[in-house]
Amino acid sequence: MTDVLSLLPGYNCGSCGFRQCRDFAAQLKSSEDLQRCPFLERDTFRENLEKLTALVGTDTTQEEKIIGIIDGLEADFMLAPLRDECSCREFIHPFDGSVEIQVGDFIRYRPLACPVTHFAKVIDIDPGIYTIHLVGPLHRLGREDFKFKDLGLCMILAFEGRISRGQLPKVGQTVKFIPEYCMMQKVHSGMVVGVEGKNIRIEGIDLKVW
Repeated sequence: MTDVLSLLPGYNCGSCGFRQCRDFAAQLKSSEDLQRCPFLERDTFRENLEKLTALVGTDTTQEEKIIGIIDGLEADFMLAPLRDECSCREFIHPFDGSVEIQVGDFIRYRPLACPVTHFAKVIDIDPGIYTIHLVGPLHRLGREDFKFKDLGLCMILAFEGRISRGQLPKVGQTVKFIPEYCMMQKVHSGMVVGVEGKNIRIEGIDLKVW
């Protein structure tokens, strides 16, 4: 364990799920576990990562495939919320730009090519683009105390989240994924434009997976 510990960043940041790098080193079973450290992917620690991979080896057990329920397609990974957030971040563009929206507003919308109505909270606004957290699907309907603004049909531009299960992709790779909260557990596709540890940003979102 001493050799492994000496190659870890030593920041004791807790991002891997352990309080200290020493605890993380003690639980390492395969090179796949190294993906839990967000700093090992940085250029500063690239050589350390190669040495660690050689030390801990690879997992010979076959991970269960991730299959979409609605279409039966295989996904590369499941996308979970970022740490301490309630859902993956979605970046949406409404086709009707006449509705006045502010940060903190609750909205109702339907993603282009998705049959399910979504409810979300707006957490940031750029010109024409709203960053949102999902707060519920159809079960929000009929609640008199729940006030929302209706955006209608929207285009989903990007997702940001954390890989909770499956393969860790590289920047520039086209991927198939399932957001954990998706009611239909449908496989989405898009291109990876940013990776830091297990946190990832995917753009060019498409529900048609060929």
